[in-house]
Amino acid sequence: MAADHPKSDPDAGRPGTPGGPSDAPSGALTGPAGAPTDLLDGPPAPSADPGPATADTDFPSVGADLPSADADLPFGPEAGLPEEEATQLYLAVLAAGGRIPLDAPPPLGTGRTPERQRALLDQLVAIGLMLPNRIDGCYVAVSPRAVAERLGADLRSRATRLLLDAGRLPAALDPLARAYDAVPRPADRTGQAVYVDGQEGIRLRIAQLVSDCRLELLSAQPGLRPPAVLELAHTQDRRMLSRGATLRALYQPVALTADSAVRHATAMTEHGAQLRVLDEPFLRLIVIDRRVAVIPAAEDHSRAAFVEDPAAIAYLVAGFERDWARAEQVHWHGLDARTLTRTITDRVGRLLAQGLTQRAVATRLGLSERTVAGHISRLRDLYGAGTLFQLGWLMRGGGGRG
Repeated sequence: MAADHPKSDPDAGRPGTPGGPSDAPSGALTGPAGAPTDLLDGPPAPSADPGPATADTDFPSVGADLPSADADLPFGPEAGLPEEEATQLYLAVLAAGGRIPLDAPPPLGTGRTPERQRALLDQLVAIGLMLPNRIDGCYVAVSPRAVAERLGADLRSRATRLLLDAGRLPAALDPLARAYDAVPRPADRTGQAVYVDGQEGIRLRIAQLVSDCRLELLSAQPGLRPPAVLELAHTQDRRMLSRGATLRALYQPVALTADSAVRHATAMTEHGAQLRVLDEPFLRLIVIDRRVAVIPAAEDHSRAAFVEDPAAIAYLVAGFERDWARAEQVHWHGLDARTLTRTITDRVGRLLAQGLTQRAVATRLGLSERTVAGHISRLRDLYGAGTLFQLGWLMRGGGGRG
């Protein structure tokens, strides 16, 4: 029979199978240090000369049926405990006497397809809770205590290796850090602004500074930022927040009119950022850890100044804090199209009531005059006003709503 003659077995000669080159016993996984780790509870592995096999004493080798230590296991220590449905299947096998046929296992439980049951059995085998016994043609349930002890030891070994790797990581990356610092950058002269030309160069320098930010990022972003810029900022800022830094950002009300801006603000607040809206014109500003400030040096934003003078930074931060105190908090999660329209219209109305012209309102809110005209039209219908002057007078309380 093939079981008595390993050379006739197609799996013979593979590591982990009888007759294979591995020194580990059959049915064992090789541990991190090369030491074998038994995969299943059972009798000791056979010696180098096991003698003739008998039906009463010989046990099947499972090395060819189970993944080796080098295999990419879908379950086991990497995935933790078996999923709930696999646990229920294991209990069903126990209820069936602890063994089920190998080739055509009967349905265990209801509402489970044969393919799903096979996948769950494979999961239990990979973890070590089930043993495929090909001699007797059945799956056999294995003691969970032995599996828990073995997987627990493996997890502790993995944790130890991770801690060691974490300790070696700074030294391993030190050459890369030195190479990163050696990349040519604008001259670093204390007290002088460094100018960078071109959007690509500006974004690169800002990305470098944000990657080193450890405490705080202040950002004033007037107007509407393109979706691609928001996507880049989201990636950079989320990593910064994960390091424990804080982020405060100011936007104009125009940000409330773009879905991409609202989605970005909602996602950032979920990661701990604070974003407010200010009904006033302000200039673009970024301050990193209160040691470097980035301000525009050209009207088209094709040039930026990177300022490191402490007095200048303190002045810029004071202006940001003043604007932050006047800005309005926004519940980004609860915004929808109808709420946004009402919010913008109310803001237009408040500024009209203060006596601002249509152009002044557009400038304050960062909106186009055409957009402001649409909101004014809705307000005229609401108040029954024929002219802009009449609308402003009615909104200031002269005659109440129409």
